[in-house]
Amino acid sequence: MTIEWLNAHEKDLGGGFVVRRLLPALRRQAVGPFLFFDHFGPVTAGPGEDHDVRPHPHIGLATVTYLFEGAIMHRDSLGVVQRIEPGAVNWMTAGRGIVHSERRPPDLAGTRYTLHGLQLWAALPQADEEAEPSFVHAKAEDVPAWTHEGHALRLVVGEAFGRRSPVPTPMRTLYVDVAAPPGATLNLPAADIERAVYGIDHPVVIDGIEVPPCTLAVLAVDAPAAIVAPAGARYVIVGGDR
Repeated sequence: MTIEWLNAHEKDLGGGFVVRRLLPALRRQAVGPFLFFDHFGPVTAGPGEDHDVRPHPHIGLATVTYLFEGAIMHRDSLGVVQRIEPGAVNWMTAGRGIVHSERRPPDLAGTRYTLHGLQLWAALPQADEEAEPSFVHAKAEDVPAWTHEGHALRLVVGEAFGRRSPVPTPMRTLYVDVAAPPGATLNLPAADIERAVYGIDHPVVIDGIEVPPCTLAVLAVDAPAAIVAPAGARYVIVGGDR
């Protein structure tokens, strides 16, 4: 059963762009390698509204960006310019240092569009903290997608259910996007890594306990879990080695 619930607090990233931040929390600093967990949107950006994240540095970690709606234009000090859209994955390894920005794509200037997604930061193994910075983009069509026990699953990062994401990581990592139909149950086998479940839109029931949306439910290590979506739900399962 779940061992811990983490509630979100709001964080303004500038320009009125507010995210729900689940990690770090007072009671828990990380789940697996993930140190930061930000859920943004759904927010509708109109012409002239500025939700851009301007150039800023990272060091000693990696970021992973995944969208449900909208589009973001990534630019960094390596010279990478990459648009990300729903279902694709941006994994940026900061290593010894990188600067990047995330802005409204030029073709969406003067339009209204909805932006909704997750950005997580992952700690790198100590041996990789000073690695050369790098950037990997996996197209939506290259991210493994399949059905399992009636659920539509997408493997964003890591390994799960006998599949592997095309995004390379230097540590054991888990990140699965789940779309569950009403009443469906997803059975997770016991695992020796840390894992947590985060509901994007609707409540889920984990081992008989109802977990509201926008709540990070940390699962017990080395124990199975049953996740039920009474009304259907979109949720992610994240974790890995600490």
